[in-house]
Amino acid sequence: MDFDVTLSQADRAKLQTQVDMVNNALKSSGGAKVSLDKDDFLKILLTQLSHQDPTAPMEDKEFVAQMAQFSTLEQMTNLSSEFSKLSNVISNNHALSLLGRVVEIQDGDSIVSGVVEEISGRDFPQLRVNGTYYDLSLVEKVKQ
Repeated sequence: MDFDVTLSQADRAKLQTQVDMVNNALKSSGGAKVSLDKDDFLKILLTQLSHQDPTAPMEDKEFVAQMAQFSTLEQMTNLSSEFSKLSNVISNNHALSLLGRVVEIQDGDSIVSGVVEEISGRDFPQLRVNGTYYDLSLVEKVKQ
C-alpha cells in the first residue's frame, strides 16, 4: 500500500510530539502489555475519517477493508466471551460431578483426602472437603 503524504514542517513536528508522548506513556506503564479493543479501533477509524483531506478522501476499498477488520474484531471479541462462558459451564458441571465422591486435594505440601460435601461458587467452583473449601483446580485424584 503506497501513501502519498505531504506534511508541512509544523505538522511533522506536531505528529512527532504526539508519537513521543505515546511512546513515553507506554514506557512509563512499566512494560505492561497494552492492548487495543474494539472501542480503540473505532476511535482510530473516526479520527482518520475526520482528518482526511476532502480533496482526496479515503478510497472505498480502504474503508471497506477497515470496516471488515472492525467486524472481524467484534466477532472475535464475542467468540472469546462465549468461550469463557462455556468454560465456566464445563467447570461447574465437573464440580457437580464430584459431589459425594472421594477426592484427593493438593494443599501446599500435603494431600487432603475426603468426601466432597458441598459445591459453592459460580465462575470459580469451590469444593468443601472435611469442612474446608478448596479450589476445583487443586483436585489431584477422584475415587469412587
